[in-house]
Amino acid sequence: MEMQARKVTSFQIGATYIGVTIGAGFASGQEVLQFFAFFGPDSFLALLLTTVLFVFFGWLVLRLGAILKAVSHREVIMHVSGRSLGVVVDIIISFFLFGSFSVMLAGAGASMEQQFGLPPIVGILGMAVLSLVTVLSGLTGIVSVMSLLVPVMIAGVLAVFAGVQIVSPLTLKEVLDFSLPQAAVMPSWLLSAVTYVSYNMLVAVAVLSPLGASTGTGKQIREGALLGGAGLGLGILVINLALMSVPQAAGFPVPMSYIANQIFPLAGVLYTLVLVMAIYTTAVGGLYGFAVRVSDKVGRRNFRSGVVVTVIVAVVASQAGFTTLVRFLYTGVGIGGFLMLGGLLYNFFRVGLRRPRPGPVH
Repeated sequence: MEMQARKVTSFQIGATYIGVTIGAGFASGQEVLQFFAFFGPDSFLALLLTTVLFVFFGWLVLRLGAILKAVSHREVIMHVSGRSLGVVVDIIISFFLFGSFSVMLAGAGASMEQQFGLPPIVGILGMAVLSLVTVLSGLTGIVSVMSLLVPVMIAGVLAVFAGVQIVSPLTLKEVLDFSLPQAAVMPSWLLSAVTYVSYNMLVAVAVLSPLGASTGTGKQIREGALLGGAGLGLGILVINLALMSVPQAAGFPVPMSYIANQIFPLAGVLYTLVLVMAIYTTAVGGLYGFAVRVSDKVGRRNFRSGVVVTVIVAVVASQAGFTTLVRFLYTGVGIGGFLMLGGLLYNFFRVGLRRPRPGPVH
């Protein structure tokens, strides 16, 4: 759980930002389908707004984490929200970190079942063990894993998109004809974009806050936030286009695996591996953030025990199913996350670019 002794680089910041977000954000395709693709042409407006917000809020959290020398997300949340509201936001984030980890376990199970016909529990238990081992290695191990896997994951997403264009080329007009807004989880593309950023930032803040404290300079924070936000926007864009190009994929729990299988069977297998990597990196982020926060309450020496207990309970919670958890958990908690984004915005406009003075964390 201890912080890195050496400072992280801009690339490591960006890769970690993408890594903790990609599994809950877009790798399966289910999230992009429900928050973007169903809006058809308007999804690109939502995507643009989402990218800008990812860069901005990522920078804010990293900067505050550096100033406050944050150990978990709690220091940042209490600073921007105050004691009373901060407690509410802290509970929402902690709940969602656990929920996100459970969703990732369910996603691993759904991927193994859809691609290989294996019982979901095989993927769930495998992901649980991998996440447990990584989180016990601390933040240093997490950043190293993200830096290694994120470029591979982004390359995999781009490869599937390129394959779709080669095997089933469509004109831009045909792609833009796809639109099913009544099936989206939110009533408008604007609200959908903000909700999407909100729920993803609830996971990201748990890792970006302590990561900011291990960062060297403001320049690295700015570059890292830009790399991370732009990388997330690029990933969402290509998956959104792929989903609109193959609308029948909307009928599957893991749409991107279906699309990859339409290129050729081996592509489906390879993309499933990419998806498992993405689920893994986000699962690690959710588990780490939740365990660090809980250890603040029960004592740092109990960190390892807390991680083990969290994994066991999450395995049980994951039995609710991937699609169900994505639709209801992400939407509900994303709306609750508006409180966190509102606090960050209020703090930014109140303080501006001046360096805020750390206050006591109650």
